[in-house]
Amino acid sequence: MKIRTIGRHARESLKSLSRNGWMTFASVSAVTVTLILVGVFFVIMMNLNRVAQTVEEDVQIRVHIDVAASKQDQDLLKSEIQAIPEVKTVTFSPKEKELNDLVKRMGDEGKAFKLYKQDNPLNDVFIVKTVHPTDTMKTAKKIEKLKFVAKVKYGQDKVEKLFKFIKASRNVGVVLIIGLFLTAVFLISNTIKITIIARRREIKIMKLVGATNSFIRWPFFLEGLWLGILGAILPIVLISIAYYRAYDYINPKLAGTFIKLLPFDPFMYQVSGILLLMGALIGVWGSVMSVRKFLKV
Repeated sequence: MKIRTIGRHARESLKSLSRNGWMTFASVSAVTVTLILVGVFFVIMMNLNRVAQTVEEDVQIRVHIDVAASKQDQDLLKSEIQAIPEVKTVTFSPKEKELNDLVKRMGDEGKAFKLYKQDNPLNDVFIVKTVHPTDTMKTAKKIEKLKFVAKVKYGQDKVEKLFKFIKASRNVGVVLIIGLFLTAVFLISNTIKITIIARRREIKIMKLVGATNSFIRWPFFLEGLWLGILGAILPIVLISIAYYRAYDYINPKLAGTFIKLLPFDPFMYQVSGILLLMGALIGVWGSVMSVRKFLKV
């Protein structure tokens, strides 16, 4: 396509935007609201995913070894655990270390447990981590069946609730984004449809003098693209400012915890790129739907 032709299509698409001022405003507003909601939800979900990933990586199975197990029995048990396909690492924690850790966790109240150092009632423990955190429950059940295993702990209720929450959040996010996306596409499609109806006579004349279908359609495609891009600008600005301030305010308060927000750079640049691309896709898709349904030339 010649540069002059591209310029002509661009001018026509921009003129069409100004001619249909209110519909243009409605379409851009729809994209803006959609992308603000999608952007906010996306930022929240990405940070929740980071927290969830951190928690998932910390999920471990604590295998309490039977006190009757000899050193040879312990080695055999370790080999059997390592043979389970889902297992990534197996670390031995002697009962002396378990008692010291318990004393530290309990603080002042834990000092009373120091009396048990001479006659330690705790078990030696294997700390097991799986390749995929979601395999924790399945792996724990397999380990429970092995010989010389006194009991298995992995925070069953917390782990199951965590994985269910992550799954539900992701599913809700996908449904919400798809719904908002389709709403914006519908409004842009109607804007383009009104433009096509208003220019129907002009389109027929162009067709009679030899204009190809692609020549007629390109201005409408570009019009949808401009609507999408214009609708993405405000969400990018607002979400970037809001996240920058939230990051500066919240992150220092989370110091010393395992929870941390994703750094502004490069996270928000990535989000901005995604929102701009989504705006363009919404606009072009809406335009394509209108042209296919209503441009009968």
